[in-house]
Amino acid sequence: MLEELLARWITNQRWFAGKGRPIDSLGIESDLTLHAEDPGLRHLIISVWQAGSRDRYQLLLGSRAELPERLSHALIGTHDGTHHYDAAHDPALTRSLLEGMATDRAWDGVRFGHMPGVDIDTSLRSLVLGAEQSNTSLVYGDAYICKLFRRLIPGVNPEVEVVTALAGRGAPHIARPYGWIETDLDATGTTLAFMQEFLSTANDGWGLALASVRDLYGSLPEVTAEQAGGDFAAESRRLGVATARIHTELAAAFPTDVMDPSEIRRMAEGFRRRLALATAEVPALRENAEVADRAFLAVEDLSGPVPVQRVHGDYHLGQVMRTPTEWIVLDFEGEPGQPLAERRALYSPLRDVAGMLRSFEYASRHLLADHPDPKPLEPRAAEWADHNKAAFLEGYAAGGGHLDAADATLLRAFELSKAVYEVGYEARNRPSWLPIPLAAFQEPE
Repeated sequence: MLEELLARWITNQRWFAGKGRPIDSLGIESDLTLHAEDPGLRHLIISVWQAGSRDRYQLLLGSRAELPERLSHALIGTHDGTHHYDAAHDPALTRSLLEGMATDRAWDGVRFGHMPGVDIDTSLRSLVLGAEQSNTSLVYGDAYICKLFRRLIPGVNPEVEVVTALAGRGAPHIARPYGWIETDLDATGTTLAFMQEFLSTANDGWGLALASVRDLYGSLPEVTAEQAGGDFAAESRRLGVATARIHTELAAAFPTDVMDPSEIRRMAEGFRRRLALATAEVPALRENAEVADRAFLAVEDLSGPVPVQRVHGDYHLGQVMRTPTEWIVLDFEGEPGQPLAERRALYSPLRDVAGMLRSFEYASRHLLADHPDPKPLEPRAAEWADHNKAAFLEGYAAGGGHLDAADATLLRAFELSKAVYEVGYEARNRPSWLPIPLAAFQEPE
């Protein structure tokens, strides 16, 4: 009966990956009792089969004879007088996660752990953050944020691997890790949760950038990009420095390699294949697709080796936080939806640099997407983006990032490859935003 309740409930969750497809079967692969009394707490790993493929999901299952109104939104279903609900929303039960990590507890294949030398306050109550997709984040007081990975990918999550390695080196610009939860259902182990310092006084980079852009648009024609919002370029430069330092620490903490000319050519060929697919899907791209094609061909002519290393993999303004003292980089999981091996692979650090440059373009232009008359504002959008991208690159070089003539060729290709991806995404999901990535393919006048 519980499986039937779960099958009806799980399809309505934002983190469920199989929306729009019928569930062939649902089974409980692991069922661990963490608290037997009322309210009860069980840790479930659920297998969901759809069209011959299986996905695993994690659930903290609460049970109560009487369900308080504050938990009614988390109700899964009722059977034999017992209310079953998503206990991630119940601070009376989620304290068990803190207790498990603080004591390195292990239950039948589920292991809790914490970083050496840290103390975890187990008295704190949790609150679920909204706007989650593939995970659920619990904030404990103003001290910790614990990310529960709902859809489980076999293997150690790259964020746990990277952040703990960087913390072990005393690296700056990361949120301090505290603990984790894992299971050995797979031979490689699977990460269930990861807890880090909660940056309660920080602001995200996307919001700060938009404040500068709004100030610019609201002060036309008197204010220039250098004056908007106190000139965000100072923060862009600091972010560039932080990015270079993160790349330096990643290169020291993990193996590095180089791409030889044949590998570089294969990479460029991959860029061109994706461009061909995008132009077939989005006719509006065809008009200026040769801009990208020339940039990709220029990469094929590079003769020197290209250094590769572990990188962030999904770097943009929404992945960084500005504390009162510094920029902090978050979410080292890599690009969502990609296989774990790809997210752990070695890439040029310029891939991250390009991702941030594209994010500056989005920050400058996305307010124009639904604007009734965007044309007069487009030059100012370009001015703001160019000003802040230049400051970011200046900071990246000052922080130790490598940027020579060959790097500029590769960086341009990474930027346009990212824009090719954005064109396809916006065409499918947000057509009114399509002009943002299309602008990347226009030659400067």
